[in-house]
Amino acid sequence: MDHKGFLTKYAGIFEHSLWVSEAVFEAGGGLLTDAETLRECFESVFLSADPVLQLTTLRAHPQLACALADPHDLTPDSASEQSGAGLDRCSMEELEEFSRLNAKYNNKFGFPFIIAVRGLTRHEILDAFRQRLNNGRQSEFQTALRQTCAIARLRIEDVFDV
Repeated sequence: MDHKGFLTKYAGIFEHSLWVSEAVFEAGGGLLTDAETLRECFESVFLSADPVLQLTTLRAHPQLACALADPHDLTPDSASEQSGAGLDRCSMEELEEFSRLNAKYNNKFGFPFIIAVRGLTRHEILDAFRQRLNNGRQSEFQTALRQTCAIARLRIEDVFDV
């Protein structure tokens, strides 16, 4: 696959982070034809990157709860994933809690709460949100990196219809 075709297909794997797809292509990603090998390549590139680049990618994620996210930050993939978890159907009380938790989390860690929401309910997401606020920064940074990779894996599987 050529550079343009690769980016057309995989630019959105990591939220607003074209640098990851560019680096995967440069590492030979355009020659990969199966989901698992491509997922491993994306994950390897992301997890071995400079922490400043990783943090930039974490900060590119929208807030949870569709109504609270800046529409410019909410990619079609994010909107679909959040809607699938019911985050577009929150009650007023849930929206208020998401808003409060988003602010508290971002203030504590310096990046938004990231969780692979597919297959989770908004109640499970809120529970995880509350629990993870108790983590230390380094632990939560590593959790956010793993969750970002989980989101990428699901998006790659979608491209391959796995």
